[in-house]
Amino acid sequence: MAVDTYIEQARTRARSEQEAVAEMRDAYETFINRVQQLQPDQTPSSMAGLTTAGGVTHLSADASSADGCRPVRRAFAETIRPHSVADLDETESLLETIREEFTDAIAVALAPTTEASFTPDLKRMVLVEAQSRRAEATALQKALGREDAHLDEASAAVDDIIAWIVDANETPLTDLGFDALQQRHKTLASHRDRCEEVVRDRQEFLQKTTNNGVDAGVRHRSLMPYLYQDFPANHPVLATVARLTETCQECQRVVRDHLIRRV
Repeated sequence: MAVDTYIEQARTRARSEQEAVAEMRDAYETFINRVQQLQPDQTPSSMAGLTTAGGVTHLSADASSADGCRPVRRAFAETIRPHSVADLDETESLLETIREEFTDAIAVALAPTTEASFTPDLKRMVLVEAQSRRAEATALQKALGREDAHLDEASAAVDDIIAWIVDANETPLTDLGFDALQQRHKTLASHRDRCEEVVRDRQEFLQKTTNNGVDAGVRHRSLMPYLYQDFPANHPVLATVARLTETCQECQRVVRDHLIRRV
């Protein structure tokens, strides 16, 4: 009897995403290092600050006309943007990507049309936001690693049960004696118990959170739609185990019918 399993696909997906997030985290690390090395403009004409009032970002009137933010935009374009935009041929502008990754205020401040200089305050804002995104990426990477490990555990349990069913089906029930049929029925019951255990472990895992210190955390349940949105089932472990439980139940029913006829 065939059993649909999505766990191997899920493992491939989790590992692929882990690599992508690791690359994104490294990109943020490189961006932060590059921005830290940039010297903010300290000239009197450029001391215009970035202020926020009522949720609207403003630049003071004496902002420098020199585009001192160009090196920041270049660093972002060369490090973070390739990992943020799925298709670099798309029409999303660099500033739109900055807005998505950081904030509206930072995107406005870095825009060449605002003629803002790279002030110490702006440098600090950019670094704080980038460090926050790096912390989030680190937490996500750790959560994906735990998902991968949990999928390995679930896969081992599921594979053992499926292998037993496949092997058992090689021997027709008509060739088994009463004691052998009883033993098969008992083994199937044990497999159903193990399936329930896998489900309990999975539910407990989904209730947990992976933290990166106090800076960021990822709820495991939130990973499911993020990771498996294109899958036939957005809970591949639970869907697989539910189908496997049904298979064990059906096998038990058939064995029980044979037992009844032997009595």
